[in-house]
Amino acid sequence: GLFEVRIGTDLFYTDAQGNYVIQGELIDTKARRNLTEDRINKLTAVDFAALPLKDAFTVVRGDGKRKLAVFEDPNCGYCKRFERDMQNVDNVTVYMFLYPILSPDSAEKSRNIWCAKDKAAAWHDQMLRDKSAPAASCDTSALQRNLAFGRKYKITGTPTLIFADGSRVPGAIGAQEVEKRLAEASSESAGNN
Repeated sequence: GLFEVRIGTDLFYTDAQGNYVIQGELIDTKARRNLTEDRINKLTAVDFAALPLKDAFTVVRGDGKRKLAVFEDPNCGYCKRFERDMQNVDNVTVYMFLYPILSPDSAEKSRNIWCAKDKAAAWHDQMLRDKSAPAASCDTSALQRNLAFGRKYKITGTPTLIFADGSRVPGAIGAQEVEKRLAEASSESAGNN
């Protein structure tokens, strides 16, 4: 007797008459599943083919045949750990979306990286060697579009990883877990073709 009410990607529940509104998570106790979380994951799923790749730069390792998109902030400690772990992942193309949300100078650091001649090198200097990119300026509308994209899809933390099958991981994961998910995403997207 419950009905889902959706406002954007926020979920509420109500009775048939609309006399009561429940705000919170709906849990299926028999299946031991958080139905609200499952539904939000479905509503905020990102079709990899729909990612605005022009607003990212790429880091290619090995043959680059596996694909991964990552939203990261240059001031994110978890992102720095993730980037160190990613040095052990081969044969992947990483689409790096700068996502400056953590502190006031995140936007400045992101601008300097985005405007650098070699974005990937500037990114790795920042994340792996704590060496900031020199001041630079260029058209940074891509960064604004990344922020708008993140709001639309409820990307609220960094890093957020999106795999080729559309699955999403909020937070840093180790190289082994990245490998496992890349393999799953590759077989999943191969099955869809």
